[in-house]
Amino acid sequence: METTENPSPPVPDNTLNPEETAELLEEPHAAPSPPKQEKSARDLEFLFDVPLQVSVEVGRTRILLKDLLQMGEGYVVELDKQAGDPLDLYVNSRLIARGEAVKVGDKFGIKLTEVVSQTDRLEHLG
Repeated sequence: METTENPSPPVPDNTLNPEETAELLEEPHAAPSPPKQEKSARDLEFLFDVPLQVSVEVGRTRILLKDLLQMGEGYVVELDKQAGDPLDLYVNSRLIARGEAVKVGDKFGIKLTEVVSQTDRLEHLG
């Protein structure tokens, strides 16, 4: 009995070079993504209408209950800050900035002179 070997058919050379492969794998030309700052602002847009409690602190002190009960009109409470020291701006009880008091029409305002860095604010969250 004769055995004949079937020769394997020739393999076509359809391999791609690396440049062609890279071109095929690329995504279709999409619109360029927006800058990172614009994208993150858009992601946070749903938070823009959340109300926040903002307060300005002139100074602090501790008093005894008996002194509190004696307070009346004209009573002076001494604070821990000197005249001319910056005021503290708090948002939801977190220190955000410092500044100086200004008069805006018939109202008071605060002109920011120092903003607490984002890193420092994040460190004091917990």
